[in-house]
Amino acid sequence: MKRPEVFRSIRFRLTVIYSTVLFALAGLTLGVIYFALAETTEPRPVTALRAKVIRDGQYQGMTNVAQISEFEAAVNYNTLEKLRSYSLIALGGLFVASLGVGWVLSGRALRPVGAITRTAREIQATDLSRRIRLNGPPDELRDLADTIDSMLDRLDHAFQSQRQLIDDASHELRSPLAIIRTNLDASLTAPDATPEERARAVAVVDRATTRMSRLVEDLLATARRDADGSADSDVDLSVVAREAGEEAFVTERPLHLRYETAAGLHLIGDADALRRAAGNLLSNAVRLAPSHSTVTMATGQAGSWLWLAVADEGPGIAPADLSRVFDRFWRGPNGEPAGSRPERRTGLGLAIVRQIVESHGGRVAAFSEPGQGSTFVLWLPAADRTDEEAPPPGSPWP
Repeated sequence: MKRPEVFRSIRFRLTVIYSTVLFALAGLTLGVIYFALAETTEPRPVTALRAKVIRDGQYQGMTNVAQISEFEAAVNYNTLEKLRSYSLIALGGLFVASLGVGWVLSGRALRPVGAITRTAREIQATDLSRRIRLNGPPDELRDLADTIDSMLDRLDHAFQSQRQLIDDASHELRSPLAIIRTNLDASLTAPDATPEERARAVAVVDRATTRMSRLVEDLLATARRDADGSADSDVDLSVVAREAGEEAFVTERPLHLRYETAAGLHLIGDADALRRAAGNLLSNAVRLAPSHSTVTMATGQAGSWLWLAVADEGPGIAPADLSRVFDRFWRGPNGEPAGSRPERRTGLGLAIVRQIVESHGGRVAAFSEPGQGSTFVLWLPAADRTDEEAPPPGSPWP
């Protein structure tokens, strides 16, 4: 047989606990009083004593007499009898009253839990704007409500970022798909198209499909870092920098890559992801650097923070755009997405860099002035880092 809902509630259990504790304390108090009086007063009933009654020298018979002490004992006995009776009645009433008091007190104590429950029920999967914002003393329930609000803030931010990524990715994929469809309809499937038009259409379709492939690849990289399914290990940041340079420094223009790395820069992280982040920075620098210029990749340490910097001698970035270069699908003034090679213009290069670095507990920064090149810096916590200091605000590399 299933118990009623009220008997399975926390409020009912708290009521029973409050009532039991209060009843036990009251019963113990009355018991101590009763036994203390019983031990100190020696109560007992009156014992009848027989005595002769003689009046005018003649025997009148026998009568009951008692001593003064026995009268006192009898009074104490009657007092304890009444105390015991009244105590039992008082305990019964106290038990009923304790149930009501416990019910009210448990309801007041659990009122914040009710507010948390109602708010959680009203929150929808597509609308995380509701918050508990529990008032009252800073107790455990207040901490619980604040923790849930903080979790909802993070979830809301994550869902908004996810929706924005889906919207942006859909927009980015729409353009190459439209290009492919247009060329298929206008040239490749047209019976009167010339071989030159067909060849040009094939080249355009090839570039569009390559762009979509790169975009899908970057989206998959973003999803993998979001899933946090990678295995971290000890990583040498300078080794990562040189490996990224060997893989990502691909250009047909006369450019020079210079290394300025330090030894012994160890951190705990995903070597493949960090290599990808450094490669994206280097690809961005190669794309923007003018011919016959130098791209520099440097590493070092400042306190308990390691840094990796990539500097170019390109056109630089306007101050108003520095805070936006790591945003997903952000495009510079020339309409090209930041952080990509000519064949890899997906607009996710620097966004992936920030995501990788932040997943390692680090920071990203960009320093630039128009006409004087740009420097991108990755701050990463060292393997033996123990303090909570933030990385220095300026560029660690001149």
